[in-house]
Amino acid sequence: MKIGVLALQGDFDAHRRRLEELGAEVVLVKKPELLDEIDGLIIPGGESGTFLKLLGEAGFQKLKQFVRLKPTFGTCAGAILLAKEVENPPQPGLGALNIRIRRNAYGRQVDSSIREGKFLDQSPLEMVFIRAPKIEHIGPGVDVIATEGKDPVAVRQGKVMAATFHPELSDDARIHQAFLDLVAGRPGSH
Repeated sequence: MKIGVLALQGDFDAHRRRLEELGAEVVLVKKPELLDEIDGLIIPGGESGTFLKLLGEAGFQKLKQFVRLKPTFGTCAGAILLAKEVENPPQPGLGALNIRIRRNAYGRQVDSSIREGKFLDQSPLEMVFIRAPKIEHIGPGVDVIATEGKDPVAVRQGKVMAATFHPELSDDARIHQAFLDLVAGRPGSH
């Protein structure tokens, strides 16, 4: 199983390390043609507008095609790119998740925090929020897989997952394992 990590910006290396700890072969995707070689993709945090610029139109179209066919997991800015609707400000996205997401909903970098939320089975999960977006609306077909307070912070729709926090920055590997299970076609561990 080869998992790609979009390596244009953001902390893609933390995702690479976590995936390797879990036994996955990792490809750092810096060029769109590498998407042809992988079974699943993680789009890390960073700045979603910058991702769009770095991808370019052809790269964006190739990514859009990939996301329709293969498992993809977006964290923070990656979650913004996967959303059908983006606010604050509006921007084009991959439209893979039937959610509306608000950029920088919790304020600037100084408002970053580590909080405890709940994973699928309601067990505690450490969550690192950095200039996090907020899922404002969940449409039909989207399952909530983690919450923080009353807020949905990780969702799944078909083969696509998104988290508004940074699971790669905590010691808990369950979110990445859930993605690997999705790529492998195994039902999640719940």
